[in-house]
Amino acid sequence: MLWTIISILLLIWLVGLVIDVAGGFIHLLLIIVLVVFIIRMIRGR
Repeated sequence: MLWTIISILLLIWLVGLVIDVAGGFIHLLLIIVLVVFIIRMIRGR
């Protein structure tokens, strides 16, 4: 489930870079997802 969310956000982020639509919001979501992913990897879940 987490990999699906990360994949979708990366795809939206790349499209956002090309089209420059809601770029700040997508970057914020990407940072949040990366932090959650790192925390889950450290805790081993």
